[in-house]
Amino acid sequence: MSERVGVTIADGVADVVLTRADKRNALDRAMFRAIIEAGEQVAADRSVRVVVMSGEGKAFCAGLDTSLFAAMAEPAPAGADKSGGVVTSIRVDAVRAVRVFKDLSVPVIAAVHGVAVGGGFQLALGADLRVVAPDAQLGVFEIRWGIVPDMCGTQLLPPLVGPDVAKDLMFTGRVITGADAHALGLATRLADDPRAVALELASEIAGRNPDAIKVMKRLVDLSWGTSLDDGLRAEREQTEGMIGTANQLEAVMANLEQRPGKFVD
Repeated sequence: MSERVGVTIADGVADVVLTRADKRNALDRAMFRAIIEAGEQVAADRSVRVVVMSGEGKAFCAGLDTSLFAAMAEPAPAGADKSGGVVTSIRVDAVRAVRVFKDLSVPVIAAVHGVAVGGGFQLALGADLRVVAPDAQLGVFEIRWGIVPDMCGTQLLPPLVGPDVAKDLMFTGRVITGADAHALGLATRLADDPRAVALELASEIAGRNPDAIKVMKRLVDLSWGTSLDDGLRAEREQTEGMIGTANQLEAVMANLEQRPGKFVD
């Protein structure tokens, strides 16, 4: 556990908590690196079947720390290579903080309360599911700073809400509530206590065949960037490869015997 992000793993669930509550879990360089380290820790643990990400205190994540804007505004030395500058370095870490969880083979659930704006909003977009408080405040704030959402936001938001709504949110930088997010398809579920509901959901998913869960995540993600024929081919191949495996047979027996499954990671 770092000073910025806590990770607790039990019963197949990795409970990842942003712990910079005094700054509403705002993202500075140390925070980005702590999130990346947490993701790498989770990825290396074969016992993890589901991840829940939440924020300590009054917010999920308030976006970029204002200190980063000051750092990015510093002029580069004359003749300096822009590809190695401060802005590039920060952006690389920012994208990695989203991708390290987005690219996990297991489901990731974001539990969102308070504010989730700018980089915090994009961090939540990297999750597979979002459990959101009805009164949470979400927004793509980058236009307010005259920049583009560059923590995967331009790529992850449109498939969820459609290109026109994505453009509306990005062009205006307007704030929406958790209830609005649910109506738009951004929030998977609404809950007054998002973290408690997310952990309960994670526990339910962790009790299913982990092989099937991973394949389903992979196939659904594949569906956004491939033809129907290629997607169906992958679906058939994955299904045929799973039938008769130990975990698949255990799922059948557990269902018939009305008991929890005993799966092997």
